[in-house]
Amino acid sequence: MKMTKTGARRQAIGGQRLAMIAAMTALAGCVQIETPDKPIEINLNINIRQEVVYRLDGDAKKLIEQNSEIF
Repeated sequence: MKMTKTGARRQAIGGQRLAMIAAMTALAGCVQIETPDKPIEINLNINIRQEVVYRLDGDAKKLIEQNSEIF
């Protein structure tokens, strides 16, 4: 059976692809993932500040000032 230049070229490219796939498969087996022995610890320094703003109606304010002993 006589092989043409095109056929030989296709066979060479196919061989290169096969070699690349074999190399990638070999490298894929080398990857290892392990869990840590200790739990992951995250320290967050968070300051929460809350301000309460209130406004009273003029009549309500006068009423509270007049009856301050009930509060």
